[in-house]
Amino acid sequence: MTTKHLTTEEFKKRVMNYDNNNGWNFLGERPAIIDFYAPWCSPCRRLAPILDELAEEYNGQVDIYKVNVDQEAELSQYFNIRSIPSILFIPIGDSPKMTHGAMSKEGIKELINQQLLSVQPLSFQFY
Repeated sequence: MTTKHLTTEEFKKRVMNYDNNNGWNFLGERPAIIDFYAPWCSPCRRLAPILDELAEEYNGQVDIYKVNVDQEAELSQYFNIRSIPSILFIPIGDSPKMTHGAMSKEGIKELINQQLLSVQPLSFQFY
């Protein structure tokens, strides 16, 4: 599996419909990563195969999407994208977090494992 390209309309159906303006309401079933990129951006081109590898590695656990900022200006403006690549990490049940600039595969994996897939340990009280 590779990354999936999102249009603004697909984003509103799969990730969040910001037209409702009710704050962050994630629609996805799994944590997600969204790469805001442009095809002419050299760091974005270096990041693309890394994200494709991670999409394969985390298939069924994390959805990895790409948004072309040149084609999806409305979506880019909503997230105030000023530099690319910008990567949005979306956990289940928490607010998304944005990073800016290219990241290593190891750095992205660390964020996935710590921020998106970490399970908070249950608190037990023994008597």
